[in-house]
Amino acid sequence: MPCLHAGAQESMEPDAETPGTASTATAGSFRSETVSEPPMVRGTGWFFTPQWSPRSKNRAGRFGDGLRSEQVEAWLDDHSDFTRDYFLRRTSAVSGAQSPLPRLPRSTSDHTDMLRPAPHRRSSSPPTDTHLNISTLMDRLKPLASNPEWEDPFSPDVLGRHSPFSPRSSRFSFSPCRPLSPICSPDLPDSPHPPPLPAESGAACGRGECCLWATELLRGGLGRMGSVAELCRGAALHAGELLTAECCSLSLVKKDCGGKSTLEEVVAPTALGLRSEVDLWSRPHPSLVKGVMGCVLAAGSPVKLRDASEDPRFDIEDFESSQIRNVLSVPIKNHTREMVGVVLMINKRNDCDGSVSGFTDVDEKVLFDHMDVLGMVLDNAQLYESSRQEAKRSQALLEMAQVLSKEHLSFEVLLSKMAATIMPFTHAQYCTIFIPSEQTSAVEHQAEFSRVIHLECEELGSTCQIYRRERDVGDLDPSNALKTLVCKKTLNMSDGSEESINSVICCPVRNEMSENVIAVCQLTNKRNRDSDEVEAFNRYDQRLLEDLALYCGLALQYAQAVQITEERRASIEVTQEVLAYHITAAEQEIQALQEAAIPTVESLQLLNFHFSDFGLPEETTTQATVRMFLDLNLVQDFNIDYKVTDVLMCFVHPHLSPLLVGAVTDLSSAVHSYTSLSFQSLCQWVLTVRRGYRNNVPYHNWNHALSTAQSMFAMLMATERLQSIFSRLEILALMIATLSHDLDHRGYSNSYIERSQQPLAQLYGHSSLERHHYNLCLFILNNTGSQILSGLSAEDHRAVLHMIKRAILATDLTVHMERREEFFSLTKKSRVSWKSEKKRDLLRSMLMTASDLSAITKPWPEQKRIANLVTMEFFAQGDKEKKEFKIKPIDIMNREKSTRLPYMQVEYINDICYPLYKAVSRLFDTCSPLLRGCRKNRENWIHFGETAEGNNCDNSCCITASTHQNEEVETQEMEE
Repeated sequence: MPCLHAGAQESMEPDAETPGTASTATAGSFRSETVSEPPMVRGTGWFFTPQWSPRSKNRAGRFGDGLRSEQVEAWLDDHSDFTRDYFLRRTSAVSGAQSPLPRLPRSTSDHTDMLRPAPHRRSSSPPTDTHLNISTLMDRLKPLASNPEWEDPFSPDVLGRHSPFSPRSSRFSFSPCRPLSPICSPDLPDSPHPPPLPAESGAACGRGECCLWATELLRGGLGRMGSVAELCRGAALHAGELLTAECCSLSLVKKDCGGKSTLEEVVAPTALGLRSEVDLWSRPHPSLVKGVMGCVLAAGSPVKLRDASEDPRFDIEDFESSQIRNVLSVPIKNHTREMVGVVLMINKRNDCDGSVSGFTDVDEKVLFDHMDVLGMVLDNAQLYESSRQEAKRSQALLEMAQVLSKEHLSFEVLLSKMAATIMPFTHAQYCTIFIPSEQTSAVEHQAEFSRVIHLECEELGSTCQIYRRERDVGDLDPSNALKTLVCKKTLNMSDGSEESINSVICCPVRNEMSENVIAVCQLTNKRNRDSDEVEAFNRYDQRLLEDLALYCGLALQYAQAVQITEERRASIEVTQEVLAYHITAAEQEIQALQEAAIPTVESLQLLNFHFSDFGLPEETTTQATVRMFLDLNLVQDFNIDYKVTDVLMCFVHPHLSPLLVGAVTDLSSAVHSYTSLSFQSLCQWVLTVRRGYRNNVPYHNWNHALSTAQSMFAMLMATERLQSIFSRLEILALMIATLSHDLDHRGYSNSYIERSQQPLAQLYGHSSLERHHYNLCLFILNNTGSQILSGLSAEDHRAVLHMIKRAILATDLTVHMERREEFFSLTKKSRVSWKSEKKRDLLRSMLMTASDLSAITKPWPEQKRIANLVTMEFFAQGDKEKKEFKIKPIDIMNREKSTRLPYMQVEYINDICYPLYKAVSRLFDTCSPLLRGCRKNRENWIHFGETAEGNNCDNSCCITASTHQNEEVETQEMEE
């Protein structure tokens, strides 16, 4: 639609009639008109029209009731003749004579009439001062139209292809954006029409039929708007020129973490027109600007003051009151009507004599309309600028993460590379990292820094070179860093006191665990990319600096963690050296075992399942261990056969040449030396394992380890089939595992260790004791002089260690209960193939548990003695649980339930021991003595429970119930 003439006022007659022919055409065309594409911006029907009034809006609301406003506007566009005649008659009621308006062409391809100047124009036009030339501003906005003289910027073709914000031309009605000062012509004081615009006037907004600033803004695209600050400055200057204001200012709304809205100044109070900046605006008026803008922000409505000095809400100095007369401030809202900023205009001037006049309602409407356009674009511009800044920030974070992930020669080098990463993004000239001393005080004058890392950036054209300068703390000014160190907050001090420092921002580097400030990062002198002038650091620079501080904190923690790790590693090595010294047997003991005559298995009764180590001297127990390794041929199979000399010497014949005899003798001596060394390793290993058990533990000590190893030895020697199922490496692993399976046992269960949060539980988690036993076994095997596996290949060495670990972990009854059903189902098969490693691992695990629990199969006196030792351990643990955790221990560990020991033993046999030995005996009948011993001890415990003195009735009932259960089990076995 054509814009209304600027001279026409807002008193449109409501009673004018439309010609009949036009009315008839109107009815028919209006019903058939449809809008195929909804507008992107709604509610801006009389856009940039100062003559819009509520009365005309109401009239428009009644016009075509039941139809949409878009349809009305579209119809008016398609019937331009009627529209032209209608508005000519309406304006004539006010002006007294009809002012010819430019004829709106029907075709969108021909708009030359609209581009011609209108016959009647205001005499007033914006000043064309060189530094505030609107044409210069529009050139900076880079319009896409290459030839504005022939191409209509508001045609649908142009708008549709240039901007995502551009609606149909029929949705926007733009009035001429010319200065709206009162018409004051001395020649025509009472003329209702403005004088024609001088032909030599070059103000774009004063001559065109539309606002070129809005045109270029809407169709220019986000990439052509520049920064948000440039966009806001252009809007404020343009609106100030239209309103002929002396000064303008603009601030944007900023929300803090708590959701509170504050104003951030984007366009400082700037002088407009011919007004000299040194006259009034050389110094700002914060009391007025902040006060008025604050009222607009709080109320969300405009503030218009005809005399600012008389308003009690604002405290204005006398000098200011003589210069500042009237003020107009309106909110800037986005498309969701949320306030995003506030604009302020001061002192509207009269174009005729330069005197100050008041802002009118038309001025307020014009300013509102322009700020609506700005708000609509500003939301997207801020989002666009934020996305660009976030992209840069993400790139900086990625580069800092890459720097952090690499190894560096020193901590200073790491911090230097991280600081050099963000300097190109923030355009800072200097970056300094202050590291405080260890004894830093919380008071500013007492705090001090121990060292600094200083970097300088030198720009070389489009690139920059960053250097690290060696600086002492005394060479730099640490005052800003000290303030940050004390207050522990980011400080942005844009106005430095020194001439060489104009902008400074400091950020503390915190330790995320202790929240202590461990360093301060400082950026100095942000250089403008275009003018190379120093400017203030913005919030994006602050975020990047805070990111750097975060990564510096991670780097500091990483460096400290590496240092602590190295120190602890050294401490562990020292501890291992001390442990190896104290756990290793004395040289005299090793030599005595080497030279001792090892008793036979018959004299030691090692082949008997009823073997008991009770009463054996300690040296005899170690000799028995060596004998088991010898009789299993493990010493010979793993290159420690000390009888090889005799085998070689049998080949020496009297008729052989002396040279051959000498060769055989030398070979025998070499083998004897190697065998002696290996045999010494076996003796040292056995003695060291014995010293690895604690003597103050009643049951889980060296005697229990020897008994477990003897049970495994007896099963292997009694069952040739087992030796054929297992390889020699598996047998070696089983013997090492049985002797080492309870190393350094403390006499407490895994549940107690986990509940008391001992270091073992924190180190290993589940199966804490068994994993500790294996690790100590591995430590002894790697100890100098005890390396009995040194003769194995690398592959065999890894395999045997894996089997040892699996075997030791299998002694955890929790693991046993999880796997035994698989083993029981396997034993019920008529024939089992043991070629699978999985099945052999299962068999090794079950044999480990059978050896570990073999005390239940010993003769009754030995079984009763061992039960008392186990009870001592359990009761000691129950006493500690009762004292430390204030809980009632389970019955087997409760000293108050000692009279129920027979019942608990019978329950233990029925639930765990008897099913296991029954399954093993089913596979290997040579192991049936274990089953018979277990069954015999069950009967003994039942008999003991029935005849023991002090048994109560409840215990007798339990024993009787167990007796019936045992009879049912035996009956079922006989049937099977």
